[in-house]
Amino acid sequence: MTADTRHNPAFGEGGGGGEGGGERARRRGSFRAAGGPAARVALTVDDGARLADVELAADGLDDDGAARLARALAGVAAASSGEELRSRVVAALDDGAPEAPAPEALAPETRVHEISAAVAAAVRRAVVGALDWQDVVVEVVREPAVSPWQHMALDQAMAEAVAAGERGPTLRLWEWDRAAVVLGSFQSVRNEVDLEGAARHGVTVVRRCSGGGAMFVQPEKTITYSLVAPAALVAGLSFADSYAFLDAWAVDALRGLGADVRYVPLNDIASPLGKVAGAAQKRFAGGAVLHHVTMAYDIDTPAMLEVLRTFRPHLVERGTKSAQKRVDPLRRQVDLPREAVVDALEAHARASLRGVDGATTAAERRRVDELVAQRYATDAWTARVP
Repeated sequence: MTADTRHNPAFGEGGGGGEGGGERARRRGSFRAAGGPAARVALTVDDGARLADVELAADGLDDDGAARLARALAGVAAASSGEELRSRVVAALDDGAPEAPAPEALAPETRVHEISAAVAAAVRRAVVGALDWQDVVVEVVREPAVSPWQHMALDQAMAEAVAAGERGPTLRLWEWDRAAVVLGSFQSVRNEVDLEGAARHGVTVVRRCSGGGAMFVQPEKTITYSLVAPAALVAGLSFADSYAFLDAWAVDALRGLGADVRYVPLNDIASPLGKVAGAAQKRFAGGAVLHHVTMAYDIDTPAMLEVLRTFRPHLVERGTKSAQKRVDPLRRQVDLPREAVVDALEAHARASLRGVDGATTAAERRRVDELVAQRYATDAWTARVP
């Protein structure tokens, strides 16, 4: 029998932070990557800044395995990196392979890798006092379509509001009012976009504030969402682990619809046949993380190839070039209209992230107008060469 990290009374209901009582606060942390095992730990940090009184549970571990890992982690420096913690956990797991069957048939070495990564991340989150989903309520914002420039500005305005403590964690589901190419912050228009092709197909070119590659979007063929949250929600995680953590709910939702998808590092959700979605992030001064994802529900391949230069062999300017990956639209796997897929994503987010109704504020809308005029709709921003 495996240890259930979600309902194990030994670990309580909360996520990050410590508890009062005694000289040393009890610290708790949890982690689950998209499609991977969940892990939850409770520990203290002794006067020598080392882990003590470690208890843990993880999907794929029986009680003996969990106790073995807890012993292996006792006395480890609290400042250990995630890689150091993973190495310690792998060494302990090698003394006895995890017993539990995973939801999918995984090779033993894959289970060891996934469990060790989850346990290490949970330990790091406990040490730094990270927030967990159980510690927050997520506002869900789903409003009418706006222009591509307004979408870029809304992401920044909401992230600034989170950093200023004026907004809590927020999931925003986008609606597009036109076709667009969205460039990453460090890309060149000339590298990525055939402007004559874009004009023929009525495609607007915009640049977002986050990095990553160019995305070709069409209103009825694309699903996009943004997740803006306090940086404390991803505290203790590597950049790569933060992508897997923040996309876990969406992967679960798509799997619930029958889609054969998984998280692929660094920033993709993919099927066995190709990329379904791509993510990008930006960290804001003051303590906010912006994580946004664009999914291909369907795709007009001829139009995309006429607009994007992604598959053309040469670089003409400096800047990051988009990766060349085959796209596998969701519509091939999910026999539902786009609106129904967005509804399902929203419903799953409300259930799994404690979602409540949300909306953009008057102050954010004023900030959007400023940002569109001063940055996102200007040639100086869109056509810049990083």
